[in-house]
Amino acid sequence: MLKSPIELKGSIFTLTVLYLRSEEPILIKKALQDKINQAPDLLQNAPVVINVADLTEYADIYSIYKAIISTGLRVAGLSDCNNCVLRQKVNDAGLPILNEGKKQKTTNIQSSTTLVSTSSKYAFNYCKTRIINSPVRSGQRIYAPHSDLIVTSNVSVSAELLADGNIHIYGFMRGRALAGASGNIESQIYCIHLQAELLSIAGEYWLSEQIPPEYLGKAVKLCLVDNKLNIKNLF
Repeated sequence: MLKSPIELKGSIFTLTVLYLRSEEPILIKKALQDKINQAPDLLQNAPVVINVADLTEYADIYSIYKAIISTGLRVAGLSDCNNCVLRQKVNDAGLPILNEGKKQKTTNIQSSTTLVSTSSKYAFNYCKTRIINSPVRSGQRIYAPHSDLIVTSNVSVSAELLADGNIHIYGFMRGRALAGASGNIESQIYCIHLQAELLSIAGEYWLSEQIPPEYLGKAVKLCLVDNKLNIKNLF
């Protein structure tokens, strides 16, 4: 029996979600280009999902799409497209519409909230913590899906750590750390010796020059407070 030349399987990927707050292609392009210029290693040619929940039926989807890809970003699809007129425009443009999965029912949540927190429980099935005991070298990328990530050694420049939960680094941290990669706003980053290129929790990030200088080289903890990054000394 001949083996099939293809195989289809389900999988899970971590993608950046671009939330559109404007329908003006020129404004969107400028804002994106500014962001890409701030973090080119992270965003240049990156795949993104466009969240269109805030757009009206009058939005020019195709022009917005062209503005986004002109910055070098790759559009993997659109999400939260619930307006029937807008949905038809997306289909006419030949763009894929993605479903973000079943959302838990919640009460007393303000309409401005974009990330859902379930008190002390993660919004995903939690798995065993991933532990890395060897140095994480430049260009290496380590991801801990649905769990915390612990690195007991050094993290080099241009190395990248991602976790859906918390990230702990017990060596020199010179690379990039992205906790709460699936949107968990309760995730935190713990670091014994901070010299990072980039720190991010649930999409909120600091580049190296944005890290308060008094915390460089120190043992620190980062978390989100009112959806903004907050840093404190550990000791």
